Amino acid sequence: MCAERTLIVSGSEKGLDGMTSFLKNCGYPSVVTISSGSEARRMIHHDSYGLIIINTPLKDETGYQLSLKLSEDTCAAVILICKADIADEMTNRTIDYGVCVVPKPLNKVVFLQAIRTGTAFHHRMLALHQENAKLRTKLEELRYVSRAKCLLIVKQQMTEETAHRYIEKNAMDTRRTRKDVAMEIIAKYEY
Repeated sequence: MCAERTLIVSGSEKGLDGMTSFLKNCGYPSVVTISSGSEARRMIHHDSYGLIIINTPLKDETGYQLSLKLSEDTCAAVILICKADIADEMTNRTIDYGVCVVPKPLNKVVFLQAIRTGTAFHHRMLALHQENAKLRTKLEELRYVSRAKCLLIVKQQMTEETAHRYIEKNAMDTRRTRKDVAMEIIAKYEY
């Protein structure tokens, strides 16, 4: 079961109710439907989705470029539904972007498998995104601490080890982060 929102972009009303009820029965209770690629591009900047299904062709484009754009700009699983005669070509063109292509007419078993694989992909992407954010925060802290240590070495003639201990001790004693202490040292000596 997935509590995240699902976006269906479909140029055709045909089968939309069936697809929406199928998704709801599969544990995707929040389904939003729109009919154009331009609408989808606007919506992804305001809302987040765990699963995006593009039923081609759309009213204003084929859906191919949209699938690439959404896979690059979001952590959502993107499923592109297209005619069976172009499905292999679309798969070859989108595989490097992580877009899953499902041929029409829809086979419920294949579609469900694509949804489950996409959901697994989405959860993995979210975990990687969170890990990346943690590493960026850690790297930012290390930059500040390194800069502060350099300033302490130059301005206070401390050794690197002493400067490191000074920052660590000050952070513990004042119950602040090492980054906050480092920023204070940088402000004191650079401005």
